[in-house]
Amino acid sequence: MGHFARLYIHLYLEKNCSELFGSRELLIRCKCKSMAMAEGLLEGVHHYDTAEEVPFEISKYWHQRYEIFSKYDDGIWMTDDAWFGVTPEPVARQIAEDLSTAPKSKTVLIDCFAGAGGNAIAFALSGRWNQIFAIEKDPKVLACAKHNAEVYGVAKKIWWIEGDAFEALRKRLKGQAKNAVIFGSPPWGGPIYTDFEVFDLKAMQPYSMQQLHDAFTAVSKDTVLYLPRTSDLQQVAKYVKKGDKLKVTHYCMHGASKALCVFFGDFEAT
Repeated sequence: MGHFARLYIHLYLEKNCSELFGSRELLIRCKCKSMAMAEGLLEGVHHYDTAEEVPFEISKYWHQRYEIFSKYDDGIWMTDDAWFGVTPEPVARQIAEDLSTAPKSKTVLIDCFAGAGGNAIAFALSGRWNQIFAIEKDPKVLACAKHNAEVYGVAKKIWWIEGDAFEALRKRLKGQAKNAVIFGSPPWGGPIYTDFEVFDLKAMQPYSMQQLHDAFTAVSKDTVLYLPRTSDLQQVAKYVKKGDKLKVTHYCMHGASKALCVFFGDFEAT
């Protein structure tokens, strides 16, 4: 068995005040047995079986494929670009558990940047939500997400929307806002974000922190953003109203943070 640990840290950011606490638990990943690959992949959609097939720029992600999708050998589909944005499975499952602490009146989960389906699958597996909407504007990546959800047996638990997340929230999903939690794992501008010791959220491309916060919290105050691990927490703190607290959770694997989530709204401390 392969072993990796998850360390999560909660930062409660207030004006001129913060408190830090953490906990650790062991997560175990069991590699699934290989199964025959499905045929008829769309152009630009791949399932790489050997290292020789893999483009150099995504090779390090492919070597982590079982941490990204434990059922990779069961026929997971990816586009080359999708490798950069997919949430590792143990992180996605812990995020799903943390989002489940939203108020019980919140029965709808909206995943605004579904990508290849990592988070949407975890939300569906949690059993917490009456409805899950997954939005993705790239039709090939959306095809991957749908297929990958089938691999995990949860495709019928997810409503898929092809299109722009901001437009979908304003129009198609407007009626769901009252009961919804919004989760956004936006593009970070590619792997270049790792070049910065402290990541400027105002410069994040193609959507800044301000744009994401304003658009999502206008629909639901219970919003969670998945951001680079080096995100500037001073910038995050500016979104805290006087007297309020904001939960920030770091998600770690192999002793290092992979990313963090900022929780706006009424989520319980875990």
